[in-house]
Amino acid sequence: MRFSESDVEQAALAWLAALGYAVLNGPDIAAGEPGAERSDPNYRDVLLERRLRQALVRLNPDLPPDALETNDSAVQVLGDDTLRAIARELVETVRKNVTIDWTLRENVRAQPRVLVKRILRKHGYPPDKQKKATQTVLKQAEVLSAIWAGI
Repeated sequence: MRFSESDVEQAALAWLAALGYAVLNGPDIAAGEPGAERSDPNYRDVLLERRLRQALVRLNPDLPPDALETNDSAVQVLGDDTLRAIARELVETVRKNVTIDWTLRENVRAQPRVLVKRILRKHGYPPDKQKKATQTVLKQAEVLSAIWAGI
């Protein structure tokens, strides 16, 4: 028996629906549609920002509200494409470098912090906003790493 990508996708969507997640078809949330959640008509959106924010709040209701605010000055300076590239690199890097005990031990927590700062500097993130952005990324990584680790 062989599984296609579509079989796996449908099984995953059924599983998520059973867990209480809202499952919508791609065309229903495409750019230009009444329920649009994507901005790119070619489906190149990697993250659905509104859904990500809602999930973070649901997973961690104690998350400070400012952790979810968009840094408008960074958007103006860097633009959406650069911020998307930063987000992708941050997720990939943090995911590869966090361990189960990283939130408990300061010496282990230092490595992801350094990596986040390095990525922000590399992409020209505004220096006066880097400290808050680093704290926000690490706070969100705490929530996500528990999911990644299956805790």
